[in-house]
Amino acid sequence: MNPAVDAALGEASEHMGVSFDGGVATVEFRRPDKHNAISFAMWQCFARLMPVLADDESVEVVVMRGTPGGPFSAGADIAEFRTLRADSAGAQRYSEVLAAGERAIVTFPKPTIAAIEGFAIGGGTQIAVACDLRICGASSRFAVTPAKIGIVYGLLSTARLVEVVGPAWARWILLSAEPLTSDDALRIGLVHEVVADVDVLDRANAMARVVASRAQVSLRGGKAMIDRVVAGRLVEDSEVLAIYEQSYASAEYVEGVAAFLDKRPADFPGARSVH
Repeated sequence: MNPAVDAALGEASEHMGVSFDGGVATVEFRRPDKHNAISFAMWQCFARLMPVLADDESVEVVVMRGTPGGPFSAGADIAEFRTLRADSAGAQRYSEVLAAGERAIVTFPKPTIAAIEGFAIGGGTQIAVACDLRICGASSRFAVTPAKIGIVYGLLSTARLVEVVGPAWARWILLSAEPLTSDDALRIGLVHEVVADVDVLDRANAMARVVASRAQVSLRGGKAMIDRVVAGRLVEDSEVLAIYEQSYASAEYVEGVAAFLDKRPADFPGARSVH
């Protein structure tokens, strides 16, 4: 195990784990007795862990998943609300920690994939939506349920939901708090692909391999450009020009052009390892 990852997991190591296979890091929620509910310590952990994985050059894609067979997550651990959110100050601190954890996933510079087995409710849907790509099983169910417990969904979380499904469906999801089937989720763009329940992890890992085989300079640049467009920042300023320059100067660009002219598949991982 990576010592930096061990340190980032901290007290959440009892409920979360990270495994590595090639360029893919898999973050697994390990609270089957609580249906993989996200504890306060786990929300804190995301804010520490994602920067560590971002700095690890061997990590090219991150997959989020629940325990084998699911569920993905039942959401935030409501049992903690009576202690950690017992008053306004506690509720504010809890919300800040949750937002920081979610932001760490949303702003992660490398591709992320949510492999959703079973249900993803409340914070489970929140984490899935924070990822770039979402693959779920046919029996998966989704819901965002603040309206059932008298809290207001955070601004960052709402913005991400609107970005993913649009304002009309975000209204439906937040105002009704009703569950969505996998077919519903696919129809409104909440997930990208629905597969047989037993195939979720295989499909997510296969997609992770596909993404890892692409030019990383293009993936990171693409994510940055999408974020700018969503934020309405459409001017090609110095930051954008620097992103372009990084691609032009990269070994992957050299390999990509050479592969195209040689009429062969590009070996981007090879180019990254040589240079």
